[in-house]
Amino acid sequence: MLADQMRPVLAGMIVGAALGAVISAAASKALMGISPLDPVAFLVVAAFLCSVALLAGYIPARRATKVDPSAALRYE
Repeated sequence: MLADQMRPVLAGMIVGAALGAVISAAASKALMGISPLDPVAFLVVAAFLCSVALLAGYIPARRATKVDPSAALRYE
C-alpha cells in the first residue's frame, strides 16, 4: 500500500527537482546564501517532502491493518 502511494510522490519529486532547477537558475539573484543548484537544499527539501508523504500514507495503512477483512466486507 505504501509503495503504491510513493510512486506518484517519486514522480512528482523528479518533475519538481527539474522545474526547481530551472526556476532557481532563472531567479538566482533572489536567492541569498545558496547557489541556484545547491544539492544540499534540494536533498533537504526532497527528504522532508518524502517523509511527510510516508507519514501521510503510513497512518491510514496501519489503521487498515487493524480492521477485520470480513467485517469490512460485511459493511459494504
